[in-house]
Amino acid sequence: MQIEPTAEAPVVPAPVEEAPLAPVKSLAGKGGFRELLRNTLRLREGKIGLALVLFVLAVAFLGPFFAPHDPSTVIAAPYTSPNSNALLGTDNLGRDVLSRFLHGGAVLLLLAFAATVVGVGTGTLLGLIAGYRRGFRGEFIMRSLDVVLSFPSLLLALLFLSLLGPKLWLIVLVVAASHTPYVARVVESSTLGLTGRGFVRYTEMIGLSRWRIMSGEILPNILAPLTVQFGLRLTYSIALIASLAYLGFGRPAPAVDWGMMINENQANIVASPLPVVVPIIAIAIITIGSNLLTDAFGRAGGIDLGREGEA
Repeated sequence: MQIEPTAEAPVVPAPVEEAPLAPVKSLAGKGGFRELLRNTLRLREGKIGLALVLFVLAVAFLGPFFAPHDPSTVIAAPYTSPNSNALLGTDNLGRDVLSRFLHGGAVLLLLAFAATVVGVGTGTLLGLIAGYRRGFRGEFIMRSLDVVLSFPSLLLALLFLSLLGPKLWLIVLVVAASHTPYVARVVESSTLGLTGRGFVRYTEMIGLSRWRIMSGEILPNILAPLTVQFGLRLTYSIALIASLAYLGFGRPAPAVDWGMMINENQANIVASPLPVVVPIIAIAIITIGSNLLTDAFGRAGGIDLGREGEA
């Protein structure tokens, strides 16, 4: 009896359930910024920079409480040498140099800080939009900022201040406007490097809004370069606002700041250098301290500080 072979039924593999896509963690953990700050302060330049910045801040904000005289009061003849009544001598009108120096830093530093916050904040927002949205919108934002970038910062500030007058809010805005293009370019570049990462693509797949992705996923991951930019821009703000005061576009008399002190006493710097040298030293110390702190942030975050020149 011959048995005919039966055709074998095709083997159908059992359906395999796909595992749900797991979220990819963001680069910046919960303690990312704290860890960056700790690593920064472990570096020698970070410690020195922080000490220098805190020293100048203490002089500027606590100094007025210890000033021996009213900064506008004439106490002796002009350019009197240092003595027990005027430890740093007197200025061109006979006012106490020490008292004027102690009263002259707070507003300058507050203006610089406000201008830096506005400039960095605006540049961050525009850079995030340009880097994440891209397309025509991103190109329009960046090309518009290139127009602002083509004007030297000091000339741009002098143009608006000469037209509208040296108002404090205008000083903040024009200095902030000079920072915005630089920050936007850094943020746009960093954002472009993150848009294809897994944690960003995952948040897009689960339907988060673009604003939530930019603020909750991209922004925390660019805090290191953003912090470095803040330090650099703060240094430029201090120098630019002091320069404007030196050129006569700061607060009007009888207010006093370090830039104004330099302008008022430069004519007699050889015979009486202290009214000029002391505020210059203070500006130099906080500039050096801020740069050291910024460099330490850059090293701690593994950032190449390609500092752009500014006219």
